[in-house]
Amino acid sequence: MRTVGFTQMKDGTQEDYLLLQEAEHSYVAGNAHRVMRELANQADERMEGYKITRLDHALQSATRAERDGADADWIVAALLHDIGDGLAPRNHDRFAAEVVRPFIREECTWVVEHHGAFQMVYYAHHYGWNQFEREQHREHPAYRSCIDFCERWDQSSFDPDYPTETLEHFAPTLRAVFARTPYDPQALQAGLVRGLPPMAG
Repeated sequence: MRTVGFTQMKDGTQEDYLLLQEAEHSYVAGNAHRVMRELANQADERMEGYKITRLDHALQSATRAERDGADADWIVAALLHDIGDGLAPRNHDRFAAEVVRPFIREECTWVVEHHGAFQMVYYAHHYGWNQFEREQHREHPAYRSCIDFCERWDQSSFDPDYPTETLEHFAPTLRAVFARTPYDPQALQAGLVRGLPPMAG
């Protein structure tokens, strides 16, 4: 394997950096594979006190989104919204948002980034915390989208008996989204808020 000649970045030559650029292209092309691998690893991570694993929750959330007729951006948002739980349990929502930010609609990224505060409406009062943390975002265009995301796909997805699709089922959607040109304005659709699709059935 070819390597650079330097041991300090400041000593690198143009040839060194062209080599690294070529290597980075190959690495970035494997992004979806690494995300899938991280999700698969969560199959062994039972959420303490819950009846399901972290992967089960991700798959169940994405399954509910898909069955509601959600587009690829919402499905990927639902699948990856908690992917930061393992490494960033105190700010997992922001961690997950950075994973998806280059590839999905701005509205969906915002929802992923803020769903932690919106979920507090279901439980914070049991700890004496502010149950309505989400109200600080009331004027944001995606406020309603985040409420709906949490109600329909996140807080409801802890059911061990729900018929859930497999990780392999979502692989093509995930690969297609991560194959987009990063930060493509057409994909990000800045400022556009569509909301969630109508509930199925």
